[in-house]
Amino acid sequence: MRCGTIALIGRPNAGKSTLLNRIVGQKLAIVSDKPQTTRTRIVGVKQYPDAQAVFVDTPGIHKPTHRLNVRMVDTALEAMRDVDVVVLVVDASVRPGPGDSYMLDLVGKSGVPTLLALSKVDLVAKPRLLPLLERYQQAHAFTDYLPVSVVDDTNVEALERAIVARLPEGEPLFPPDYLTSQTERFMVAELVREQVLRLTHDELPFSTTVVVDRFEEEPGAITRLYCTIWVERESQKPIVVGKGGAMVKAIGTAARVELERELDRRVHLDLHVKVKADWRDNERLLDEIAAQNRER
Repeated sequence: MRCGTIALIGRPNAGKSTLLNRIVGQKLAIVSDKPQTTRTRIVGVKQYPDAQAVFVDTPGIHKPTHRLNVRMVDTALEAMRDVDVVVLVVDASVRPGPGDSYMLDLVGKSGVPTLLALSKVDLVAKPRLLPLLERYQQAHAFTDYLPVSVVDDTNVEALERAIVARLPEGEPLFPPDYLTSQTERFMVAELVREQVLRLTHDELPFSTTVVVDRFEEEPGAITRLYCTIWVERESQKPIVVGKGGAMVKAIGTAARVELERELDRRVHLDLHVKVKADWRDNERLLDEIAAQNRER
């Protein structure tokens, strides 16, 4: 029996969360075309006939501009120190830059067996892939190099086999039916935030978050959720609310569909929008958000 932990690391919007969801077979992490979507570590456990793999999705590593971003990057860097295997996820459709060199430097110093997952290869012409793979092969002694696409399942199972082969022998860390450490309250906030990311534009998504004010379950009936979308500026509130409340209604309608699918029950969702000035740089508010995400 093999068992171990695997950190999925990379730059923002590299495809780490999409890969996690595909591997575990369930939506654990929200996804968006906006960078910096993942803000904390998300754990997903995959059971194999001869192994248990504990995947840790991490925030994209980037140059932080707020206390929130500092915490995000610290979370990703800490995850690298506490795992048995690292998977560096690189977006093959984006031209390499200084951020990629920094990631290579990090994995070089980590001392942890590292696999390269060259993601989104469905967006790249095949003649471009080989030079890109060769570039990374020369830059670091990865244990494996795999072009991967979640869209058409290119090499996803091969990546899983390569990961499992690198795990140490040991007893399972979790029961066979265990999937994730994430709470329902955290998932609710994230699914609402996913719709804010999808429906709003420009810099607004980076300055918003969602908190769950009340979570009321009525056995055999309906779950009532009362959430608040935080923004940083008074000028941002009307954007989220929309003309006549149209935007917040659209966010709520789309989020409720996702919530009912993921929670497998009827949901009543009540959304409000509130200004919390500079919440991304407020340590107390960031602590409150982190504590709420851990509540059952």
